[in-house]
Amino acid sequence: QVQLVESGGGLVQAGGSLRLSCAASGRTFNRQPMGWFRQAPGKEREFVAAIAWSGGSTDYADSVKGRFTISRDNAKSTVYLQMNSLKPEDTAVYYCAVTLRGATVPPRVRYEYDYWGQGTQVTVSS
Repeated sequence: QVQLVESGGGLVQAGGSLRLSCAASGRTFNRQPMGWFRQAPGKEREFVAAIAWSGGSTDYADSVKGRFTISRDNAKSTVYLQMNSLKPEDTAVYYCAVTLRGATVPPRVRYEYDYWGQGTQVTVSS
């Protein structure tokens, strides 16, 4: 069993920054890829970023590339999402997720993830 708890969301003005954290429990965390997704009201949950278990491979949605950075600290069982130059269109509930299927490349598809956090709200005002 894996539990994921996100934190760090909030209200920020356009152009500002936030850092989200996702704390994981469960002994399998350190060997698994992790991802961040987001869901805005009335929209599908979409891929934001993902990271391999070693941290050596990352992937980003085009909409956040160059502004967001995903990282992880396996010693702390935590994955982070540094979000800079935030835009109103980044407003959403952000979720972290873990896949336990042995993927070597962190997946973009939400159906390939097995456990999800409860989400943290990010609101960017214009």
